[in-house]
Amino acid sequence: MVRTPGMWVRLVLASASVGLLALGTAGCGEEADGSEQPTATPRADKKITVYSGRSEELVKPVIEDFEKASGITVDVRYGETAQMAAQLQEEGGRSPADVFLAQDAGALGAVTEHGLFATLPDQVLDKVPSAYRAEGGQWVGVTGRARVMVYNVDEVPRADLPTSVFEVTEPEWKGKVGIAPTNGSFQAFITAMRVKYGDERTQDFLNGLKANDAQIREGNAPIVADVDKGTLAAGLVNHYYVYELAKEEGTSVDDLKAQNHFFPDKDIGSLVNVSGVGVLKKAGDDPDAREFVDYLLGTGAQTYFAEETFEYPLVAGVGTAPGLPELSSLETPDIDLDDLADLETTIKMIKDSGLA
Repeated sequence: MVRTPGMWVRLVLASASVGLLALGTAGCGEEADGSEQPTATPRADKKITVYSGRSEELVKPVIEDFEKASGITVDVRYGETAQMAAQLQEEGGRSPADVFLAQDAGALGAVTEHGLFATLPDQVLDKVPSAYRAEGGQWVGVTGRARVMVYNVDEVPRADLPTSVFEVTEPEWKGKVGIAPTNGSFQAFITAMRVKYGDERTQDFLNGLKANDAQIREGNAPIVADVDKGTLAAGLVNHYYVYELAKEEGTSVDDLKAQNHFFPDKDIGSLVNVSGVGVLKKAGDDPDAREFVDYLLGTGAQTYFAEETFEYPLVAGVGTAPGLPELSSLETPDIDLDDLADLETTIKMIKDSGLA
């Protein structure tokens, strides 16, 4: 059955999870990068509401540090990025949200298409390279997230690694490759493939994954864990999950059996997407909302994302995690992230293939 936009929004909203962050407390705090900073006193008239498509576990430390530094209370409503984007579209001008913090550019583009974002000032936009922000200034990237193939070094010799993601539908990879078709990063990658190669070739790729017995997982982390154990030979994930696994196991990335393979020659399998942020029109002139965006692009928050979540910082002067190739060195495809807004068609195509 083909879902209409209204039906899709109702289905997404039905599964959305919503939570609230507690108020910041007065005292002495630390920035996300661990440095001590003075704490501002919370004020009742300084408050913003953030819809977050990023998980509480990842972004709560940054938000708490912002509250302590600014005295601005942040109410956060958490959910999947697509759910939060759909909720904003459903609520329109009635939404209580001041800021949308999203996991990927596709969700930001969907909200942009509905005309819900204010235009950010140039002094904010100019902090981030043009490839990682909306051309019209409606949103700006916060971190970079590269797509890779993770592979087990005992199962896949480096000489046998594919040069294109399209090769994983070939017979030698049958039953060996893990994917997470309900995950937002996989869906954004498929949307980028549609933009570059068209729906017909993309549907063939999805059908090929199904026919080649791609192994389904709920997310990127289980794929990387199974690759490291040898349960899977390889998987299509974001780059930072091997770093998270190494951190969990108290070892270095080099000591894992799971290693990242960055596809060469601007292959679509090496897409760099972003997590990003936009300010809703009703809060376009709100200095508190603007201060929150500035904080996410500040050295403390950028360092936190680089060192604790192993994503690529997008602001100059903040280094990447040790061992991670520089963002500028990646051979990434020429994709305008503004064009990744049509997630609904992508999700339908994934379902039509039988992968989800």
